[in-house]
Amino acid sequence: MVHQYKNNGYNIVMDVNSGAVHVVDDLAYDAIALYESHSREELTELLKEKGYQAEEIAETLDEIASMKEDETLFTEDIYEPYIDQFKERQTVVKALCLHIAHDCNLACRYCFAGEGEYQGDRSLMSYEVGKQALNFLIQNSGSRKNLEVDFFGGEPLMNFKVVKDLVAYGRSQEALYNKKFRFTLTTNGVLLNDEIMEFVNQEMSNVVLSIDGRKCVHDKMRPSRNGKGSYDLIVDKFKKLAESRNQTNYYVRGTFTHENLDFSEDVKHLADLGFEQISVEPVVSLPTEPYAIREEDIPVLKEEYDKLAKLILEYRKNGKWFNFFHFMIDLSGGPCVAKRLSGCGSGTEYLAVTPWGDLYPCHQFVGEKDFLMGNVWEGVKNTPLRDEFKQCNVYAKDKCKDCFAKFYCSGGCAANSYKFHGRITDAYDIGCELQRKRVECAIMIKAAEAEQESGEE
Repeated sequence: MVHQYKNNGYNIVMDVNSGAVHVVDDLAYDAIALYESHSREELTELLKEKGYQAEEIAETLDEIASMKEDETLFTEDIYEPYIDQFKERQTVVKALCLHIAHDCNLACRYCFAGEGEYQGDRSLMSYEVGKQALNFLIQNSGSRKNLEVDFFGGEPLMNFKVVKDLVAYGRSQEALYNKKFRFTLTTNGVLLNDEIMEFVNQEMSNVVLSIDGRKCVHDKMRPSRNGKGSYDLIVDKFKKLAESRNQTNYYVRGTFTHENLDFSEDVKHLADLGFEQISVEPVVSLPTEPYAIREEDIPVLKEEYDKLAKLILEYRKNGKWFNFFHFMIDLSGGPCVAKRLSGCGSGTEYLAVTPWGDLYPCHQFVGEKDFLMGNVWEGVKNTPLRDEFKQCNVYAKDKCKDCFAKFYCSGGCAANSYKFHGRITDAYDIGCELQRKRVECAIMIKAAEAEQESGEE
């Protein structure tokens, strides 16, 4: 499968199955589009009609033939024959999302967790439940050494003592079981203070800081319980924390909605505040909500991604660097086969734990009783559900099979698929459109940077 597109003056050709990316001239771009459906003689005549000269046509066709022989163009799918073996692979639990607090001090309008309550009662995880969750992870991780635990909510800092105690317990178990915990924290920042920042910098491998961008946008969507905006409560603390971590191992993470389709301005605002690690993502909400992204918004949002990609190049050219999470892409190696085919591993390698110890496939399924998998004392009891998630891959989804971005998004989010279609093997269509655009922009950035580097040599 080959995908071709033009972006910011670059002619880009992606060979989907090999992962190879080629930046080509107009002749090669036109020739590749016709190559598989025409003979060499037919190609030559068609390209002559477009105004190209015979000698350059012959040279270009030789180059295309060479790329095909080298298996960087028009390659066969090497993954689909592996899929039956992939379905039967042995899996272990390697990551937990600990819902340390089903409570929150904000009332975000788009919150999928119902202001932290997840369709249930407000509750804080006890130390005993959290300790058993870590024991469950150790016991079900097989020979895997590196384990991941995200402290999530609601707002996890509303239960900060338990967070500290669980980190201490996890550290005490590492040498005993030859494990290494990678702890992370997601916070809205309202309760951040110097003591918490010191602890976070000592113990957290990564921190996600929730802020939507410009003050007017953030305050409208992320008010406190009394209805007042929260931007002024958090922005200086976030800047301080980012600097204290040397602008690494964190993200400021925002959400854009139908009400701020010009989200590139929010990314620019965050970059101008000095943040270097930025993620601003589309809200995923049913169309009945006034802030939901709609089909008619897609052309505008694609233009915003183009605008953002050019902004990143402009900033970097002028010596101001920032990273946009959705434009991160590895063209040299990339993720392993399992990751390419199945993504985050929800329901198998990654599970969410409620404050009372129930297990769900991921944080977005919490509260959906049909997706209750077990608990941290008895383990996974709903094995048919686990097996259903295990079978979930890009070849199980009709919408993914012929999509050029399938090995970058790995089939998308199972929770989003369920939310919009009632099954985990479908795909969230608006999300797919935006994902494809992000992949194209990310590759264009790589092409532009490669061109700049070659020009400097």
